[in-house]
Amino acid sequence: MTHSVTIGDFRIGGEEPLCLIAGPCVIESRELVLSTAERLKALCSEHGVHFVLKSSFAKENRTSVDAYTGPGLEEGLRVLEEARRELGVPVLTDVHQEDQIAAVAEVVDVLQTPAFLCRQTRFIQAVASAGRVVNIKKGQFLAPRDMAKVVEKARAASGPEGRILVCERGATFGYNNLVSDMRSLAILAGTGCPVVYDGTHSIQLPGGEGNRSGGNREFVPLLSRAALAAGVDGLFIETHPEPDKALCDAASMLPLDQVPFLLQDCVRLHAVSREARARTRS
Repeated sequence: MTHSVTIGDFRIGGEEPLCLIAGPCVIESRELVLSTAERLKALCSEHGVHFVLKSSFAKENRTSVDAYTGPGLEEGLRVLEEARRELGVPVLTDVHQEDQIAAVAEVVDVLQTPAFLCRQTRFIQAVASAGRVVNIKKGQFLAPRDMAKVVEKARAASGPEGRILVCERGATFGYNNLVSDMRSLAILAGTGCPVVYDGTHSIQLPGGEGNRSGGNREFVPLLSRAALAAGVDGLFIETHPEPDKALCDAASMLPLDQVPFLLQDCVRLHAVSREARARTRS
């Protein structure tokens, strides 16, 4: 059975409402983060969805040495702290190195571990012991059942009070391609952690455009709806008002003006899926 986890003043998992983790891939400017977060907060409130703002102060996994990686730790945390304070929303960002963890944990509500680092035992345990919710992304190279051992490592470091989410973001399928196996979501639920589906990274074409990753953003709504029908507790969606002009993951981010339509569908699907699970248990 999935146990719910507290983020800010709400819970995710179990019988709780849908949670949306969303925002621009990387902090391009203070204005972009705050305006996008304000719009997403209003949309989620309208649809009865819990909202967590996501944006990165730095992106380590870039295809090209010349790619934009973000404003860095100090400036990035200043923007995230302002959004959290001014808008009253919980915030998620990723950490890539152990020496970042303490500073980031002072500002955000959820620490995210990059997919490529999910098997790094010391790193996973350092993040899990920071006293924040942890969103562990499943590696593209990992079988879903192997995430049980990753969660076991995190719980060994965090103790029984540890608050852990597991996140599916597709599996490597040949070169420069990912595929989503919806069976993975049920297997991940077997960890007892709330399951989040990353609809935007799952449609990436890693390194697929030579000097950057490509993506098929038109499939974000399709796969997100499928994941909700399969029973996930939350969606992770990177979004931007003008994705084609974005400095990072331009090909995979969902246009901000499409989020309202996706939310309408996903709220209904989440409710139907929750009722189906309840019938199965009875």
